Amino acid sequence: MDMPLPANALPPEPPPFLVTRPPRQAVPLVFASPHSGTHYSAAFLAEARLDPTSLRRSEDCFVDELFAAAPAHGAPLLSATFPRVFCDANREPWELDPGMFDGPLPAWVNSASPRVGAGLGTIARVVASGEPVYRHKLAFAEAEARIRRYWQPYHAALAGLIAETQAQFGCCLLIDCHSMPAHPGHGPSPPDFVLGDAHGTACAPRATRLVEETLLGLGYRVRRNDPYAGGYITRHYGRPREGVHALQIEIARRLYMNEARLERAPGMQGLTRDLGRLIGALARADWSALR
Repeated sequence: MDMPLPANALPPEPPPFLVTRPPRQAVPLVFASPHSGTHYSAAFLAEARLDPTSLRRSEDCFVDELFAAAPAHGAPLLSATFPRVFCDANREPWELDPGMFDGPLPAWVNSASPRVGAGLGTIARVVASGEPVYRHKLAFAEAEARIRRYWQPYHAALAGLIAETQAQFGCCLLIDCHSMPAHPGHGPSPPDFVLGDAHGTACAPRATRLVEETLLGLGYRVRRNDPYAGGYITRHYGRPREGVHALQIEIARRLYMNEARLERAPGMQGLTRDLGRLIGALARADWSALR
């Protein structure tokens, strides 16, 4: 018999990722949501100078829910449980800002990337609005612990799913799922979706084209690679010559959520239904040419 937890006991921490698998994988597809994690530990909240709502503005809220139909179509869905502002799985493992830390960083750390310069490295210095995250400087040991306990297990799971899929089908198409806020560069007719294939280097054109044509057929405005051409995951895993293709999908948050209150909006039901149709179209396609 389980003993009841003491009243002041903290709830157990979830694993760093969740994999929802179909009873049998039937298609060479893998769906992943690296930025929809919502577990903010008490220790992290204590370190932060921002309130929980402000921290959550960096999340790709509810994206894992939008793609929840993937297993019903025979494809696994991988979701991070840790939040992007805590550790960003769509960065290199060691993109760190020296200004955030209370001592020198190892020489092998990448401290010169444009993402680090923007404050959005593997451990973010700022949230999406540009406000600093932390009350004080961090120890490098803290960043190292996050990368080893969260970033590395997530990528081990993702690499494992890709390898299993390629072994079974001879190829793999990874759909990396994200959401995007309103962007000044989007102009008077902002896109509903931005597809990033690293300008054609991470994914076979026919895969990008099928996603684009399906979304256009559902009435959405779609752009390619502008302003999001694909992050670390797309560029790192997308190896078309080896039969592994990666496509990043960015979804406009205004379609499905209230961005101010971080709540689901009435449009979420219809968008989820349409994304189910997209997943179905991908599941029905013949991907033998991707091998």
